[in-house]
Amino acid sequence: MSFDISLKNLNSLFPAEMDEDKKARAKTIFLKNLSLAVHKFYGGKMQTVPKCGIYGFNWFNTWYTPGVSMISTTVRDDNDASFSLSNRGNLVAVVSDSTRVLGDGDCTPPGGLGVMEGKAMLMKYLGGVDATALCIDSRGKDGKHDPDRIIEFVKMAAPSFGAINLEDISQPNCFKVLDELRDACDIPVWHDDAQGTACITLAGLINALKLAGKKMSDVKIVLLGAGAANTTIARLILADGGNPSNMTVFDSKGSLHKGRSDIEADKREYRKWEICQKTNPGKAASEAEAIKNADVLIALSKPGPDTVKREWVRSMAAKSIVFCCANPVPEIWPYAAKEEGAFIVATGRGDFANQVNNSVCFPGILKGALLVRAHKITDGMAVRCAHSIADFSEKRGITPDNIIATMEETDVFAVEAADVAMQAISEGVARVKLGWQDVHDRAAADIKTSRAIIHDMMKAGHIKEPPEALLKAALDAALAAVA
Repeated sequence: MSFDISLKNLNSLFPAEMDEDKKARAKTIFLKNLSLAVHKFYGGKMQTVPKCGIYGFNWFNTWYTPGVSMISTTVRDDNDASFSLSNRGNLVAVVSDSTRVLGDGDCTPPGGLGVMEGKAMLMKYLGGVDATALCIDSRGKDGKHDPDRIIEFVKMAAPSFGAINLEDISQPNCFKVLDELRDACDIPVWHDDAQGTACITLAGLINALKLAGKKMSDVKIVLLGAGAANTTIARLILADGGNPSNMTVFDSKGSLHKGRSDIEADKREYRKWEICQKTNPGKAASEAEAIKNADVLIALSKPGPDTVKREWVRSMAAKSIVFCCANPVPEIWPYAAKEEGAFIVATGRGDFANQVNNSVCFPGILKGALLVRAHKITDGMAVRCAHSIADFSEKRGITPDNIIATMEETDVFAVEAADVAMQAISEGVARVKLGWQDVHDRAAADIKTSRAIIHDMMKAGHIKEPPEALLKAALDAALAAVA
C-alpha cells in the first residue's frame, strides 16, 4: 500500500473488519515501531543552527572575539541584559533524571533523551521556544536517587536559561525538586508532568462540564492515581472551585483521607498529605464504591485497558466524564468507556478523540512567561492558562468528541501566551510589562518563523522524508503482533 506521509488517518491503515481492541493495540505497536525506526533514521530529533547571519569573514570577529567582549562586560554589569543579548530569553532547559519516563519507569539518565528531545521539538514548533535536553544522573554515592543533586544542578545551570522544564522525575522527589527550585531560582521552574498535565486536564474538564450541563462546585470527582500529575490536578481543580468533600483520590494502597497515617509519617509525601486532609471525608473504601454515581473520573495510573473496569464506568452518574490518560495505553479503551455509557471520554493520545495532553499547554505558557521575563510560574498562571485554552476551544466550537483545542490550532499557543503573561504581570512576577496584543503578536511571529524554518529545511531536502519502507515495516510488524 502507498502511505500518506502525514499519517492523518491511522485507522485507515488497518483492515476495516478488525475489532476495536485489536485495532487499538495495533496502533500502539505501529507507533512504537515507527518511532524506533525514524529516530534511528534521523539520529534523534534536534540539532543546533545559528539565528544570526554570516555575511563575510569579519562577522566572525563580531559574533566572537574581539567584538563579543562588549557583550560579556555589558552582561557583567547588568545580568538581566543576558535575556536580550543572548538566546537566554527564549531558551528552556528540559531537565530530567529519567526515573519516571511515561509509563516505563526508570529508564536510566540517557533513556529519557527521546522524551526530552521530543519536548524540545514541540516547544520549538508549537511555541517558538528554543529548548535543550539535559538528562542527568541523580544518584548519590549510595546508588539512590537524590533530589538534592537535581536541585543543585538546576541552580548551577539556571544562569544560562530563561526557564527550566522539569520532566519525568519520580514521586515524591519531584515535589521537593519543584518546590525548592521555585523559591530558589529567579526564573520560571515548571514541572510539566505535574503542572502541565494539571493545566490541560483542568481545561478539558471545564469544557466537558459545560457540555454536560454541570458545575465544578457540584460534581463528584474521583481521581485514580496519586502521582505528580493527579495530585496537582486535584490541587488546581480545588483552586478553581471544586468541592473537596466531593473529591476522592486513590493511590496504590487505597483512598487518600485523614486516616492515612502512612502518608502522614512520610515527610516526603507532603503533597499527598495535603490532599488527605482536604478530601474524601467519608473515607471511601474502594474504587468501585467511590466511582458509583460519580460525575467525573480522572485516571492517571497504571497503563492498560483493564485498569478501569467497564462496570465502574457503567455505575457512574448520567452524562459521566471519563479521562483515562495513562501513557502509552489508557486505563480503558475509549470505545469501551463509551459502550458503558460515558458521555465524554478523553485520553492522552492523539489517535483518539479528545486528546488531553500537556503539549497544548507548555509551549504557550512557557512562551508567555519568557516574553515578560517572569520570575516564576504560579498556580494562578496555570489556572489562567487552563481557562485560556478552554475559552479558545469554546469560541471555535466544542462537542462531546472535540472538547479542547489540538496542537494543529496554531493560534491557541499565542493566545494562552498572552493570557499567561497578563496574569504574571497582575501577580507582580514579571520583569517586563507588555500589552496583551504585543505578547500575542510576538509569540505568533516567533511560532510562524519556527515553523517556516522547519518547513523550508524539509523543502530543501536538509530534512529528508523517511523511506516508505520504514512505515511499511512498522505496520507489518504491528499487524503480525495482533494476528
